[in-house]
Amino acid sequence: MTHWTLTSWQQKQVKQQPIYLDSQALNSAVERLSKLPPLVTSWEIEGLKKQLAEAAEGRRFLLQGGDCAEVFSECESPIIANKLKILLQMSLVLVHGGKRRVIRVGRFAGQYAKPRSDDFETREGETHPSYRGDLVNKIGFNAEDRFNDPERLLRGYERAALTLNFIRSLVDGGFADLHHPEYWDLDFVKHSPRAAEYQKLVENIGDSLRFMETLAGRQVGEINRVDFFSSHEGLHLLYEQAQTRRVPHRPGWFNLAAHMPWIGMRTADPDGAHVEYFRGIANPIGVKIGSGVEPDMLLDLIERLNPLNEPGRLTLICRFGADKIASGLPPLVEAVRRKGHRVLWCCDPMHGNTIRTAEGIKTRRFDHIVSELEQAFDIHADIGTYLGGVHIELTGDNVTECTGGARGLSDQGLKESYKTFVDPRLNYEQALELALLVAQRMSRMIDAAALDGPVVF
Repeated sequence: MTHWTLTSWQQKQVKQQPIYLDSQALNSAVERLSKLPPLVTSWEIEGLKKQLAEAAEGRRFLLQGGDCAEVFSECESPIIANKLKILLQMSLVLVHGGKRRVIRVGRFAGQYAKPRSDDFETREGETHPSYRGDLVNKIGFNAEDRFNDPERLLRGYERAALTLNFIRSLVDGGFADLHHPEYWDLDFVKHSPRAAEYQKLVENIGDSLRFMETLAGRQVGEINRVDFFSSHEGLHLLYEQAQTRRVPHRPGWFNLAAHMPWIGMRTADPDGAHVEYFRGIANPIGVKIGSGVEPDMLLDLIERLNPLNEPGRLTLICRFGADKIASGLPPLVEAVRRKGHRVLWCCDPMHGNTIRTAEGIKTRRFDHIVSELEQAFDIHADIGTYLGGVHIELTGDNVTECTGGARGLSDQGLKESYKTFVDPRLNYEQALELALLVAQRMSRMIDAAALDGPVVF
C-alpha cells in the first residue's frame, strides 16, 4: 500500500466531519479511544472476507440489515434481541428459498454517526449544529444537546461493545432456536395476496428443521454456531482511525471497530479523505453507489480500493430508487464486468425510495422497495452477473414508518408508532415479508448443479 499511513487521509479533502470547538478535548478523547481493546478480531474479519468472496461467486448471499441510525438510549436487551431475531429469521427464509448459505451482517454496534446536508440547522430563527448522530451530539434542538462533544466518541465505543457482547452471548447461548417458524409472529400472512405461498414456504421450513433435528438428535440451533458480523458507515474518520491498528501475525492495518465498514455516497469521492482512509485497511469494505455515479468514476473507486482485485474485499451497495435503477445500474455492471473486477453486488432498495407524505412525514413505500429489488435481480440476470446481497434498514419491532406491505399500512397509519430519529425502517412484519419475497425470487433462479457443499443454517 504505497504512500498510505494511518493519518494520510488528513491531507485530503474531508467531508461530513463535525466541527469541534475544543481541539485539545478532541485529541484527548481520540487518544484514550485508541488505547481501548478492539471490538472485533482480525480472524473474524478475514473469515467474513472469505464468505463475501463466495457470495460474489454465487455460493452465498449477503443479508445486511439494521437501524438507519442507532441511538444510545436504545442500547437495551429487548431492542437488540429483536433486531437479532428478525435477521436470523430472514436469513433462514433466504437459506431455504435460495439454497445458499447466508452471511448475516448487522447494521449495528457502531451505526452512531450520520451524514447531514448542512453543518447547521435553523428553526424559527434559532441556529444550532446539525444532529450528526449520537456519536457526535444529541437530537434535541437546543444549544446543550447540539453541542458537538468529543466525549461521545467514547460513549459510542462503550455502547458498541455492550451490544456486541450481548449479541455474542445470545448467539453462543442458542438464541438461533428462535428462528423456528412455530415461534414467529406470522399474523400478517393472512392479509397478503400471497398468503398461500407464504404459508407453504413457512411449513416447508418447519418440516426441514424438524427433519434435521430428528437426524441430529438435537435442535438445529445447537448443531452449528451462527456466524454474525457487524458493520457501520465509516463516517467519523477520527473514530475509525482510533480503532485501526496492526495485529500480530497478519500484515496490514485492521479497523477493529467493525467487521465491515462502508463508505456512504456523500463521501465516496475517489480523491477524498474517506477513500484514502479505506484504501489502507485490510477489512472487507462496502461502497454505496447510486444516481450520479458514472462508470469511469466507479472504475476509479474500484482500482483505488481494491487494486489487487482481491476476492471478498469490495462490496458495491447499489441505491438508485425504483424509478432510476433501470437506467442507472446496467452501465455500471457492464463496465465492471468488462474490466474483470471481482466485486460483490448488493442492492440497497431503501435509500433511493425515500419520500414525504402530504403532511411532510418521511417514509418509504413497500412496493417501491420490492420493485427495486426485483429490477436488480432482472438486471444482473440479463447481463450475466449475480446479485449477491441485500442491504435493508429495519427493526425487529412493529413500528409504523414504511407504508404498504401485507397489512397495507397507509400514510395516516404512520403516526401510530413512528419512532425513527432519521430514516424510516421496515418493521418486523414487513422485513419478514420482504425476505419471503426475495426467497421466492431466488428459488426460481436456482441452478442446483452450481451449488458447492451442503446448505447450512
